[in-house]
Amino acid sequence: MNKETTVFPKGFLWGGATAATQCEGAWNVDGKGASVLDHCTNGDKEHPRLVTEVIDTEKYFYPSHEGCKQYEHFEEDIELFAEAGFKTYRLSINWSRIFPNGDDETPNQAGLDYYRRLFEKCREHGIEPTVTMTHYDIPWHLCVEYGGWANRKVIDLFLKYAKTILTEYKGLVTRWLTHNEINFGTISYGEIITSGILPKSGRILMQDPDATTEDVNRRFQALHHEFIASAKVVQLAHEIDPENEVGCMMCGFAFYPLTCKPEDVAEAQRDMEIWNYYCMDVMCKGKYPYWAKRYWKEHGISLEIAEEDLSILANGMVDFISFSYYRTDCSKANTQVVEGRTDFGMPNPMLEATEWGWTIDPQGLRWLLNEYYARYEKPLMIVENGIGAYETQEADGSIHDQARIDYMREHFKAMAQAIEDGVELIGYTCWSAIDIVSAGTGEFKKRYGLIYVEADDLGNGSYKRTKKDSFYWYQKVISSNGVDLA
Repeated sequence: MNKETTVFPKGFLWGGATAATQCEGAWNVDGKGASVLDHCTNGDKEHPRLVTEVIDTEKYFYPSHEGCKQYEHFEEDIELFAEAGFKTYRLSINWSRIFPNGDDETPNQAGLDYYRRLFEKCREHGIEPTVTMTHYDIPWHLCVEYGGWANRKVIDLFLKYAKTILTEYKGLVTRWLTHNEINFGTISYGEIITSGILPKSGRILMQDPDATTEDVNRRFQALHHEFIASAKVVQLAHEIDPENEVGCMMCGFAFYPLTCKPEDVAEAQRDMEIWNYYCMDVMCKGKYPYWAKRYWKEHGISLEIAEEDLSILANGMVDFISFSYYRTDCSKANTQVVEGRTDFGMPNPMLEATEWGWTIDPQGLRWLLNEYYARYEKPLMIVENGIGAYETQEADGSIHDQARIDYMREHFKAMAQAIEDGVELIGYTCWSAIDIVSAGTGEFKKRYGLIYVEADDLGNGSYKRTKKDSFYWYQKVISSNGVDLA
């Protein structure tokens, strides 16, 4: 890029991101109840995480119980984020820290006080919080007693929680996201992480080839309830504070056809529709996509939709779109299980991949930004983007994470191209601001952060914070508003 000019708009929201269940720790401290991920064991590339009905710390290690201990280090962390130049910090409130069981009569004051201190600390340093209301952290009690989001009663419980935090933090937080990566609910990953539906297999984040029609129907019914809750929250947030802006949060799935066969091109189109646009159309257009009825019929889905639901969706469209972007995949027709298939599709033979098999495709980000903006013409915000890698600390304490710098640089170039294309991109928060637990594998050694945390996969370590090379590089990028990428 030209050293004298920048295409990034004035006030562009540079920052970093975390999630409460992956960074806070203190899972049962100060009145907090257990959330779904508090029942999830650790894992690795070869071994999936498990969901245990009873937390058994003698047999298993539960990574969310420690995180990176931000609950006790948040002041230090925010000071580091301010040093990096963050304009925004994207984080989440843990629902069970506010309502320990999800259906409690009154909120937990200690939880309310904690987040108030955190948001005030952000504001003190000129950092605007971007806050996710639920990021894979539905209270465990709601899963066991209600069946998660499959139960319509959870809508009102979520609204009570949302009203509490919207009122409590009025003026401190004005940028909200409702459900994290809600579109995971359209595929068989979504039962537990987005919907709180406990899997029979005890596995998390693994596709279920044995899912029955009843399982699929329950998952899509849960999604419908989440849509209604989100739409109601949009209206509620605007009523409580007209300054509030509410966005959806999607996993940015991007599919290319594996070949130029018409069948593969059609498969890629269908993958984009169900993995992205099913949810985005509802939340951004206020209605289900035109092809949804055929999809429901072909998959045995019969939704219970209340008479007022369609008007609620139409009146509760989000103000902006936020999404994660890590990779692209390929679509191939007429196959569900095939050798070489990734979790999300077929690997792209034209791209390099990380140690975890995630392809690296900066140009795919430009393409996806244009796809989303052309379809919805709403402001876009990238709230997760980064690379997980094994990293070691040198004898002098330094951490040389050149792969992360290279990854981010190329994605920033793609973002700049999309902005020049005419896309309204308002912000970017890297995943992650600091080393945290990987949601997918439960590992700590799969490091994403700009800041190194001295800890291992079993919670051992000093948890000392050390700035990586990427911290200083990103500091330079932010101070130049994207001009200096060298």
